[in-house]
Amino acid sequence: MGVIGDRWAVLVVRELLFGPRRFAQLKAGLGGISANVLSQRLRDLEASGVVRRSVVEIAGVTVYELTDRGRALERVLLELGRWGSREQITSQRELSVSALMFALETAFDPSVARDAVYLLRIDGESWTVTVDGATIGIRRGGEPDSDVVFDSDVTTLRALAFGRVSLSDAEAGGRLRVSGARRPASRFGRLFPLPVSGSGDTDRLSGSRATASRARGRTRPG
Repeated sequence: MGVIGDRWAVLVVRELLFGPRRFAQLKAGLGGISANVLSQRLRDLEASGVVRRSVVEIAGVTVYELTDRGRALERVLLELGRWGSREQITSQRELSVSALMFALETAFDPSVARDAVYLLRIDGESWTVTVDGATIGIRRGGEPDSDVVFDSDVTTLRALAFGRVSLSDAEAGGRLRVSGARRPASRFGRLFPLPVSGSGDTDRLSGSRATASRARGRTRPG
């Protein structure tokens, strides 16, 4: 735990789960962290063999990415996320796009899933969410053969996914544009049910989520 026990260290790893990021992208995704603290955490994680720096040749920029040792923490973070998702969400703090994608993975319930490919265009980034049987795969980048395309922002997609707003209300308010098949679009908000405190749904959700495996593509940062 010493490797990731310092404040912000786990969140840095979470931000890198979906692929390499530049320093500025990491700082933007970790609202509230100072440049000095982020630099120190990255140095610590590099020294521990969790993170490494590399240069993207085409763009000529330095990025940070997880090593094999760092990627081995993925299952740990998912289980921590599932444990945390057993409680009702009370925080209104804004999520980064990566944090939202991670939250979708931890809350995914395969018992209500149907096969579909979703293209999410969120605040200038494209993400592909693939539901295939009892599995969910999330990766950066677009999928031209998607069944549904959502154009929106982090706040609206978070509200839609976790049942705070309906598809029709988000569209009517101009916060969400939807194209493609309506049935899987309408189903999206039921894929990530969160338990009601004291409802007894915790064990059911925990057990069903544990059956979900994941497939993720790795892409270079945009």
